[in-house]
Amino acid sequence: MKKLHSLTFLALFLTAFCPFTAQQKNATLEEIWGGEFRTQHLDVLRSLNNGKEYAVLNFDRQNKTSTVDVYDYKSGKKARTLLNSNDLKGINYVISYEFNKDESKILFSTELQQVYRRSTLGTYYVYDVKTKDFSLVSTNKIQEPTFSNDGSKIAYGFENNLYIKDLNSGNTKQITLDGKKNSIINGITDWVYEEEFAFVRAFEWSANGDKLAYIKFDETEVPQFNMDVYGNELYPTADTFKYPKAGENNSKVSLHLYNLSSETTSEVKLSAYNSYYIPRLLWTKDNDLLSVQLTNRHQNVLDLIFVNAATNTSKLILQETDEAYVDITDNLTFLNNNSFFWTSEKDGWNHIYQYDKDGKLLNQVTKGSWEVTEYYGFDQNTGRVYYQSAENESINRDVYSILPSGKNKVRLTQQTGTNDADFSADYTYFIGSFSDATTPYVFTLNDARTGKVLREIKNNNDLKDRLASYKISPKEFSTININGEDLNMYLIKPLDFDETKQYPLFMFQYSGPGSQQVANRWMGSNDYWHQMLAQQGYIIACVDGRGTGYKGRKFKKMTQKELGKYEVKDQIAAAKKLSELPYIDASRTGIWGWSYGGFMSSNCLFQGADTFEMAIAVAPVTSWRFYDSIYTERYMQTPQENASGYDNNSPLSHVDKLKGNYLLVHGTADDNVHVQNSMRLIEALVQANKPFDWRIYPDKNHGIYGGNTRLHLYTLMTDFIKKNL
Repeated sequence: MKKLHSLTFLALFLTAFCPFTAQQKNATLEEIWGGEFRTQHLDVLRSLNNGKEYAVLNFDRQNKTSTVDVYDYKSGKKARTLLNSNDLKGINYVISYEFNKDESKILFSTELQQVYRRSTLGTYYVYDVKTKDFSLVSTNKIQEPTFSNDGSKIAYGFENNLYIKDLNSGNTKQITLDGKKNSIINGITDWVYEEEFAFVRAFEWSANGDKLAYIKFDETEVPQFNMDVYGNELYPTADTFKYPKAGENNSKVSLHLYNLSSETTSEVKLSAYNSYYIPRLLWTKDNDLLSVQLTNRHQNVLDLIFVNAATNTSKLILQETDEAYVDITDNLTFLNNNSFFWTSEKDGWNHIYQYDKDGKLLNQVTKGSWEVTEYYGFDQNTGRVYYQSAENESINRDVYSILPSGKNKVRLTQQTGTNDADFSADYTYFIGSFSDATTPYVFTLNDARTGKVLREIKNNNDLKDRLASYKISPKEFSTININGEDLNMYLIKPLDFDETKQYPLFMFQYSGPGSQQVANRWMGSNDYWHQMLAQQGYIIACVDGRGTGYKGRKFKKMTQKELGKYEVKDQIAAAKKLSELPYIDASRTGIWGWSYGGFMSSNCLFQGADTFEMAIAVAPVTSWRFYDSIYTERYMQTPQENASGYDNNSPLSHVDKLKGNYLLVHGTADDNVHVQNSMRLIEALVQANKPFDWRIYPDKNHGIYGGNTRLHLYTLMTDFIKKNL
């Protein structure tokens, strides 16, 4: 094992927290899940057009009022309040807000009802900043209301149809008529698009607001999924929705253009392209030119086309191909002349490229054996591109600027850890956020040209001071050579660690394609739980195996068509290697994970029965045949094409090998990884006559939360660890 950071982080840890004292205490589950260690952030920050000010949504708990307040970037002083719920009759609080393009109006919500991971139904109002008048957008709970650029209209979805409200006249027009539950959806994504292509609003206003482009989803032939809802009534009900599992029918998608002047809709023909999926729409700087990203079912060919809305013609501008898959991103950015920036892994690493309006490559902007991890944008005044990358080792993030030519690169952040940025509208400033394994989030105002910190906006020093009274061990970052690769790893040891003693090893991982758990950033809830376990005598290990992200295309995509094969081999081999350490008790090795991580922990226990003595799997996939089409086929193709890849790596195929102690947990209302996964595994274990433990949480989704649910779950897992490790 190569200790890249252990000594450095131990020194930082000793500096960050006060000397260990007898008064230091262990964190409790009640504190972890009661919000005791919650960090402070900047909520719903919007940079104003002038580039000199930003708006933030604030909530005054004492007076129970919501305000949208404007602050001066340079001084940090509050300049004015744009909206105060106290002044709005019948409005108690504001949940979210958006400006129209000229910032004369604010669209805000007061009630939001969760539908799936990203989608909500809400009550929305429009507020006029000058007159201070406000009005209800619709008496119905609606989806994705969006201003036209001039702020005169709002388009939104309701019951699978699209509507446009004219804010001047107050009139609302329904522009689609065929929307029907579990059949036709207009302008709002279906379940699988929302989950796997990560967007909900499938409509876009043209620049002048005279056209609305939207995607229609025909779910008619998509298999239906029924999920029992137990509730509080005498009889349970069923939540029924369309869910395409791997290899099954997906929604048939089509692209449409609605013309507000003629009140007519035309379909855009896409059959000449790889148009099985339509994962992105974006109008260019030309009011008549719509960019559309299209991909085939395998998702290994991505077509970028331009649609001329005036003539209803289209043209292929750029095509990306990959032997495995092409990632869909939101990085496409158009300049005034319709040249554009685009990110691609085509040289083996994720980098930024610039193309002209016809798709001709102008330049590869960034280069090197490292990944661009976020594209922030382009300043047309200075001609600089802003991005985040993992140039300073894959566990860290820094913010940079560079010219499109690839020259004059400037590192804008200097602290080693996880840096992020939110730029002012004119790229004069950015609000930087920084954290590392010993520093909770700090927010600063920075000069966008040099990166110089101009002032501190917010920190979490209060939390840091409180944590000084708790037993917190440093994360020891290093790499471990497994199967020919140096894998990123961290260990957490008890604060009173004694190398002459032996400790049980408890491993945590997620392991999914492109993911990362070993990162130099501040702690989340699981980290606090791991700290609690470490102080009770366990050594925690986390290893990012092959298939995880930010180490290049080859490393990430080597698991193609074999999800669970190489990742499991890496976790088993890592556990064996760690068990060779003199202070690890090789007879007490456990592993846990959630979702993909639960799929992995189950496989590790079953296939690594001579290595692992126990495992916990929360909401696991147990066969990729049960999971959704877009995610699964991206990495596995269809079951019809790759049956062995699906079945050989499924925990269902290895239940006969189980020797250790196994805890299986699932929520019955998991719309993502259906409880069917666990039920099928339970039946397989029963028929194999294998002892195991399991818990079902009624009406809980993939996150298994609400009320005391998380406290109960982590109490259950803690007790299971103490008993079996």
